Amino acid sequence: MANPKIKSSAQTVKKSNATAGRKPAVKNLYPRADLEEIFRRFSIQRPEPKGELEHVNPFTLVVAVALSAQATDAGVNKATRALFAVADTPQKMLDLGEERIREYIKTIGLYRNKAKNVVALSQKLITDFGGEVPRTREELVTLPGVGRKTANVVLSMAFGQATMAVDTHIFRIANRLLLAPGKTPDEVEQRLMKIIPDEYLYHAHHWLILHGRYCCKARKPECERCVIADLCRSPEKTWDIPAPLVELPAQIIGAEATS
Repeated sequence: MANPKIKSSAQTVKKSNATAGRKPAVKNLYPRADLEEIFRRFSIQRPEPKGELEHVNPFTLVVAVALSAQATDAGVNKATRALFAVADTPQKMLDLGEERIREYIKTIGLYRNKAKNVVALSQKLITDFGGEVPRTREELVTLPGVGRKTANVVLSMAFGQATMAVDTHIFRIANRLLLAPGKTPDEVEQRLMKIIPDEYLYHAHHWLILHGRYCCKARKPECERCVIADLCRSPEKTWDIPAPLVELPAQIIGAEATS
């Protein structure tokens, strides 16, 4: 009987090094047909989903999203309503100055540092981009206080690009539903962009956020109100019958929502 081949230590080390940097493949628990159906239902429930941050132009959107870190959209809207009424361009924001900006946004968490960033990003927009908000992710993330998530929101809402801005809601939903599990927002973003059907990609960001905010809530998901309860693979699921698939009332954004 022939002796089995014994790999040399050099061969073993070479193979180990070749595979060390690879991430284990994540098995997709949802068949393509289920993914199509999930987003088809979301599209019927909310045909035209919208972001809930008030803004009047791309510049105020950048500022609003940057301010929303570790804050609620409602809290940001309450603070920026008066701010944007007097400063809706980078130059007007610079003219207002850091101290006065702080007064407008002092109800928002980390407002002192955020006020500095608003001044700095306004200055950079004027110096490097002629006062206009850039249209690429690479340029947007060079602005103070603007990370990948903020850049993705701006690209989607201001410039109509299909992006996936992974906030706390999307990160939770992707992992809880085992839809696109990942340890970091970047991992979740990459996996969602791969699995979401192309025809639903543009609105998918808002559908997932709104689903997480109003149905699949952080403390206790309301599975009996969920339109994808039968398709959901979450081990936390408490209900298997999907809620009636009907279009929800139109979103009310801004001042009307608080009146």
